[in-house]
Amino acid sequence: MNRQPVVALIGATAVGKTALSLSVAEKLNAEVISVDSRQVYRYMDVGTDKIPASLRREIPHHLIDVVDPDEKFTVSDFAEKASQAVSRIYARNRIPLFVGGTPFYYNALFHASLNADLPSDSDVRGKYEALANSQGAELLHMRLAEVDPETAGRLHKNDIQRVSRALEIYDLTGKAPSQIYSEGTKRDYGFDILYIGLSRSRQELFERIEIRLEQEYSSDFPAEVEWLLNHGFDDRFNPLKGLGYKELIDYSRGKLTFTNALEISISRTKAFCRRQQTWFKKFAPAVWFDMSESSHEVEIIDTIRKHICKEDSSI
Repeated sequence: MNRQPVVALIGATAVGKTALSLSVAEKLNAEVISVDSRQVYRYMDVGTDKIPASLRREIPHHLIDVVDPDEKFTVSDFAEKASQAVSRIYARNRIPLFVGGTPFYYNALFHASLNADLPSDSDVRGKYEALANSQGAELLHMRLAEVDPETAGRLHKNDIQRVSRALEIYDLTGKAPSQIYSEGTKRDYGFDILYIGLSRSRQELFERIEIRLEQEYSSDFPAEVEWLLNHGFDDRFNPLKGLGYKELIDYSRGKLTFTNALEISISRTKAFCRRQQTWFKKFAPAVWFDMSESSHEVEIIDTIRKHICKEDSSI
């Protein structure tokens, strides 16, 4: 199979992927394919740090504002739509540039991971989420470990959403998710991926996370959450259980003070950042750049050109 070369900018949240991607895309005549599991949802703009529409008119972005927060969007949906976007972008003699921090999206598209839709039942999943809320996330994780130690070992005990989903799959199929994935048909989309990894020290990342969340909380993020609640989008739906949104929903309901909501959001985002750093260390082939030292923009553009065009650096 002749593999189609593509490039992705990866790295933990707040490392600087977005700002760099805009400059790189402009210089390379590229279009961005977002690899962010929350930016696919409409109306969730501030809390997902979404690129403003004005910039998206200058540099086309794909896989942003695809569905409403109460709609289902699967890994399979992402892989299919992203693959189609690559074909359209290349057909217009432009370069596709993947940008984002959702590891399982990358795995589905570039590493022949199973991405077929699996059965779903919101009542079953809700039962497990309610159990975690009433008796603790650790108990839920222990239950998963009893039926699927492999999946339990891969998921953090506090990742209630994915632990509940794994138990939901087990209940509906009678099989451990790890068994289904090992036996399932995997699709190879035929891409030759090179990851451009961006890194910073953990202390610097944490400082940038604090600054960004403080800015979001002091700007339009609370109003965005109020708008979502007023239009029937609440934490019944998974996107609204995510970082920042859940805390501001609890604040709106009087369960948290504004300061508490911000503190919890910062803490949860830092924990997510640590997990991202662990996940992305395993991604290959990758060329890593320390963004604390400089932007490395010239080197990154040169690396992309060499991968996309091999010996042709005319792009």
